[in-house]
Amino acid sequence: MKKLSVATTAVLAAFGLPATAAAEYPEKPVEFVVPFPPGDLEDILTRMIADEFQATYGVPAAVVNKPGGGGGPFPGAAEVAGAAPDGYTIGSFVIDIPVVGPEVGIPSLNPNPFEPVGIFLTYPFVIAASKDAPYASIEELAAHAKDNDVALGHFGSFLIPTQVTFALAKKRGFDYASEAAFDALDCNTLASGDADVINTTLQLILPCLDQVTVLASIGSERIDLTPDTPTVGELEPELDVSLWNGLFVHKDTPADVREKIAAVAAKAMASEKAKKLSAETGASVYWLGADEAQARIENDTKTLGTVSGLIGN
Repeated sequence: MKKLSVATTAVLAAFGLPATAAAEYPEKPVEFVVPFPPGDLEDILTRMIADEFQATYGVPAAVVNKPGGGGGPFPGAAEVAGAAPDGYTIGSFVIDIPVVGPEVGIPSLNPNPFEPVGIFLTYPFVIAASKDAPYASIEELAAHAKDNDVALGHFGSFLIPTQVTFALAKKRGFDYASEAAFDALDCNTLASGDADVINTTLQLILPCLDQVTVLASIGSERIDLTPDTPTVGELEPELDVSLWNGLFVHKDTPADVREKIAAVAAKAMASEKAKKLSAETGASVYWLGADEAQARIENDTKTLGTVSGLIGN
């Protein structure tokens, strides 16, 4: 705790107030809430941040996974919204929380109660097909799909990468003949013919990358592991949006608390461990501060409005 000066102590005593001062943050355990099951990129990187937080400040810091089942990440986000705005409960959220959260019917998420501390991850989502397919680019896919049935596999029609994939097809003048959600989208999905084109994360098809054509990546920058593959944003600038993850706190959380969280997160994302994960998976790992994160959210909200208009949401 901060030590009070003799003069301050005397003033407090004169008014009959206790001679105590507010403890500096953090003084007790901190929770980082990930509203998904453990094991994916956001979980691994948030654990790196929690470990760095504990090492830096000497208080326990843990990742708590609170998957929402059919409610997606929103029930977990609602729990963070209901916690005290003191920095001891921090949300590790995908873009959907601030952008879609206010529309899902959970009162604590409308209006959006969160502000970003920063963004640290862009998922390496790609649109891919088998090397045996009669198309090796989005242009060739569009030409083929106008006269042939093409089946799309994805992780869910509500996910932003899936919606971007639908919108890209609309911009290129075609529709997928069928589309379906899969629990897993990997080498076997293409090899078995369950889908002709898949919208998945690059790390899931790395084992068979020599047998796959990556038609486009979904993100603001090309993926290092597929440097010759254009982004959707390059092909259609109106659709330049990606699935990212960041740290969020309640908007009433003090600025000095946010700064301490951000400092730790920035250090963790610059670590060799984080760089190694990026190199191995194709994920983009970085630290984007609060102001830039808020600007990205505002821009992405506009872009998603364009996407929704194209696909009729």
